[in-house]
Amino acid sequence: MKEYQLYATMGAGFESVVAKELNNLGYQTQTENGRVFFKGTQADIVKTNLWLRSADRIKILLKEFKALDFDTLYNEVYDYDWAELLPVDAKFPVQGRAVKSKLHSEPDVQSIVKKAIVDKMTSEYHRRGFLPESGNEYPLDVHIYKNKARISLDTTGASLFKRGYRIEHGGAPLKENFAAGLLLLTPYNGTHPLIDPMTGSGTLAIEAALIAKNVAPGTWRKFAFDGFDWFDPQLHKDAVEEAKSQVKELEAPIWASDIDQSILEVAKLNAHNAGVLQDIRFKQVAVKDFATDLENGIIVANPPYGKRLKDRKSAEVLYQQMGEVFKPLSSFSQYYLTADPNFEKCFGKKATKKRKLFNGNLRVDFYQYWADKNDHK
Repeated sequence: MKEYQLYATMGAGFESVVAKELNNLGYQTQTENGRVFFKGTQADIVKTNLWLRSADRIKILLKEFKALDFDTLYNEVYDYDWAELLPVDAKFPVQGRAVKSKLHSEPDVQSIVKKAIVDKMTSEYHRRGFLPESGNEYPLDVHIYKNKARISLDTTGASLFKRGYRIEHGGAPLKENFAAGLLLLTPYNGTHPLIDPMTGSGTLAIEAALIAKNVAPGTWRKFAFDGFDWFDPQLHKDAVEEAKSQVKELEAPIWASDIDQSILEVAKLNAHNAGVLQDIRFKQVAVKDFATDLENGIIVANPPYGKRLKDRKSAEVLYQQMGEVFKPLSSFSQYYLTADPNFEKCFGKKATKKRKLFNGNLRVDFYQYWADKNDHK
């Protein structure tokens, strides 16, 4: 089978998480900002789309070259054998990015790449300057960074965070791959209890259940490669069957609570769609009233962070309550995501470690409190 140069894309700060996931799946990787490179066949394209929890997309790197002017860009793109990749009726949208490069106009970069492909295909397919673009979609991507251009084909389609189980959005939920990425930054593997005391629409608890039960996060969805005419359709069917045969029983409890009953109903619906409703104990309870007899587990939460002043005050009261309720649970490792720089002060304890991340465009910190029987002050 043909081997491709592949790469996964991810949110800023999750490169090492995705690299580790790929290593665990058996790939050798090279990492740069926002991308982790690896090699693989069609079967690997299926496997990584199906199994990666924290990545955004899997792309095939088609060509890499230096582009200081539009003639070079056109000629290098024209030079590729597009008929091998795209059928005559292919729909091929081109997305373009240019950063710190001589060719900085993104609309121009996109239209020149598009024109070069159209010109080459009309010549290869002996058409007169017109391509119907009425068939399946082959999403192409041109990225120029410091004058180095990369042309890629996206094998994923809708981003990998779109697992397909989340119906309703409660407030501003965490994206599924972001939630999974947070869990992969903790030691969580399903062998110890997990508590999400501010579960909202349930994403953290659901992703935890998928990890614990070894459920492939891409089980329920289609990918762009399903529409590529040169891609072996049997590979996807086989990989899903194999993934389903590897699902395990839950070993340790997962608790998810929230003060708001209506949003818990949304969380339950999402959990039902993901096939893990029976694996999560949902309960309506305010943080200040929270109690547990579980031990030696992980608490992970995405508490509300008020952007407006009034909301911020109530968020900080909540952080104080969290400190009073959770700080004494010293057998738990605790992980909290928030954009509020006063979090540690309100919580009443300095984090063992904090990690800077971006939730969308919002800079957030992931505060980590490692389990310690002799509570360090």
